[in-house]
Amino acid sequence: MTKNLEIFCVTDKHFKYLDKTKYRLAAVGKREFPKNYISSDKDINIFHKEEYYSELTFHYWFWKNELKKSKYKNKWIGFCQKRRFWIKKKEKTFKFNNLLKKAPTEWQKFESVICEKIFVDNPKFMKMIKRGWRNIVKDPRVLFQKKKQTIKLHFDMFHGYGNIELAINLMHKKDKNEFRKFIYESLDFNPHIMFITKPKIMNMWFKDLFSWLFRCEKVFGFKSLHGYDTKRLYAYLAERYLSFWFRKYSKYIEWPYITLDITNRK
Repeated sequence: MTKNLEIFCVTDKHFKYLDKTKYRLAAVGKREFPKNYISSDKDINIFHKEEYYSELTFHYWFWKNELKKSKYKNKWIGFCQKRRFWIKKKEKTFKFNNLLKKAPTEWQKFESVICEKIFVDNPKFMKMIKRGWRNIVKDPRVLFQKKKQTIKLHFDMFHGYGNIELAINLMHKKDKNEFRKFIYESLDFNPHIMFITKPKIMNMWFKDLFSWLFRCEKVFGFKSLHGYDTKRLYAYLAERYLSFWFRKYSKYIEWPYITLDITNRK
């Protein structure tokens, strides 16, 4: 990378195309990886929780073992994933030469960079009937009023009814009420647990995030988490909290990213 930007690409599988990104490659999961990958199963780590925490496994390792090192002191530090990458500008097709390699001048007035938001309102009618029937019984207006089709409804539909409310009950006081209001009123969030920021902000974020998630483990545990809906529950909670946290605690800018279709790629 460059003197002012360091991006880590987290993956649970080795793909040859990742070498072309020129990013620092970080391994999570139990597969074998080439020597140039940074391992997250040494020093202080939560490697044994990877199937539930996903890329957060590396984030935690980086926070505990690397972030404090002087070489990162004045850098922008960021994370992306095996199929989602920061880009210089919006594009419809994937091009390696459009991957973000240095901090743009537009960032000078900001402290953090987060993904462009996605909207969760206007879900498909039949999906709401199938997955959101509990919400409909409680408040039938969610079927017809977009302002009712919030992050709370979306999370209930796809990651377990009532789970995010249980998690908020365990949140620290400084954010609990505001975050509850955020998920009950917001129609959008910044996805994928991808962000770029400076060490001071990153340390604050990880401290708030992991202290909360570890408390959540006492309620949700691991044995009952399975399938797409809840296996990665801690990552899904982090994703929603990230949107709220960076909007509240840092001067942020939203930035484009691209999702690569990795089907048949090696």
